[in-house]
Amino acid sequence: MSTTQSERLRELLEPLVTTQGLDLEEIEVDSVGRKRVLRVVVDSDTGADLDLIADVSRALSAKLDETNAMGEGEYTLEVGTPGAERPLTEHRHYVRATDRLVKFQLSEGGELVARILKVDDEGVDTEVPGVKGRKATARRFAFDDIVRARVQVEFSRKDNKKEEEA
Repeated sequence: MSTTQSERLRELLEPLVTTQGLDLEEIEVDSVGRKRVLRVVVDSDTGADLDLIADVSRALSAKLDETNAMGEGEYTLEVGTPGAERPLTEHRHYVRATDRLVKFQLSEGGELVARILKVDDEGVDTEVPGVKGRKATARRFAFDDIVRARVQVEFSRKDNKKEEEA
């Protein structure tokens, strides 16, 4: 059984990422001219600040140099987080997106934008925003009903807690 370079790198680097309290979300090796770029995406339930990313980057770089896992040629190591509009592909991603607006592509066809309210082992409870003065509606999706889901950026969300206090 052969393994790809990305799989070998994951086996090598994941324990280091985990010791920092993070999840290794993605590893990608790209060629850019003669140089190679190793992109490592990490995340956690509480997010990852720049200091933690820098610590992880130093640890990964040292391990890569020590093991020569990237070979003799030059490469650039880029360590970062998934970004604001991350795709949701794992259960933990949905949990982390609780209270966020998400665009769902459904197996029944069509797309829907809804806010994730609760996540359990079988699926997600959402709130579909009302349109033109209508009230929001609750809707549940089993994970099997979701083809794709991606967090949406919100620039002007009203803070419900402040509204409730007023």
